Amino acid sequence: MKFKAFVTENGVSLLDRRFLPALDKMGKICHLFLTREHAFFLHNLLTTSDGIQSIAQFRKQALFDDYRISSQNEDRIAFAFDISLLLRAVRSSVSIISSESGGANRLQVKLVKKLPPNSTQPMPFLTFETKGYKSAVIQDVPISKPLSRDQLLQLQAALDAAQDLPQTLVQVPDLNRLQNFVDRMKHVGDLLNVSISKYGDLHLQISTTLITLGAEFRKLLVVGDKAQAPDEDRDLSAQTRSERAILMGDAQNVQVSVRHFSKSLQCHLAKPDCAFYGIAPQGACLTVIFQFFIPGTRQTDKSISLHCRLPVLDPGSS
Repeated sequence: MKFKAFVTENGVSLLDRRFLPALDKMGKICHLFLTREHAFFLHNLLTTSDGIQSIAQFRKQALFDDYRISSQNEDRIAFAFDISLLLRAVRSSVSIISSESGGANRLQVKLVKKLPPNSTQPMPFLTFETKGYKSAVIQDVPISKPLSRDQLLQLQAALDAAQDLPQTLVQVPDLNRLQNFVDRMKHVGDLLNVSISKYGDLHLQISTTLITLGAEFRKLLVVGDKAQAPDEDRDLSAQTRSERAILMGDAQNVQVSVRHFSKSLQCHLAKPDCAFYGIAPQGACLTVIFQFFIPGTRQTDKSISLHCRLPVLDPGSS
């Protein structure tokens, strides 16, 4: 089992300044799944916890060059690690490169086995090596034992299942407005009702015995199944419109944790250009897909992707 690659300048920027800070907010422990063509950072795909599932996918060219991988499991390798330790190693390596006035070689990453201090058993590490004009720095990030063949098959099956898209997605271009609303709601209650319609409406509501707060985003861009809103809904309240759409089969409604919803919004640290929200069939989960554009264009950058799946507390109605 071997893995070795050089992290490109673009790869360092993506990891250090965008994706690792965002993924660190999703949870402490993450899986890195490496294949011949892709690298995946995965949260909670192999656990039965009630945490958010997050899937960050990169084509190998987006992060690495001189990428070499081999294993008996069809050249696939996966392991768990503490994402804060990886972020610290990357940032430390960046500082070494930046401080070298004579220029530094690129950052190399590889899988190794080493004997830790006061131990008789070799342990696996993800090692970062930076060779500069005046110095060389090696940093070891401890990782779990690589997954077995059966565990890899289980991880691949979970990843395939997590790629299923909702039939209706609505685009939310302004995540800051959504974040401001959720920040206000966090102090009101723990449960958030989310309704998404084929008309392009996203309706959020939190209720307690004393207060009800809600927000509605209307006439959003719809991807997938869409429908025309009835003319008679024009003068109705947001809550009534949402209830009618659900009864007509033109909307779905689920209940999620305010904490989970707020945590998913931390993905703005990855600097997406917009986000899409959708509810899986039978209200299985709330899906958030973050879209990235090729710099300077409005074209989707297909080399990177990020999406989250929030567990549902109440199956809701559809």
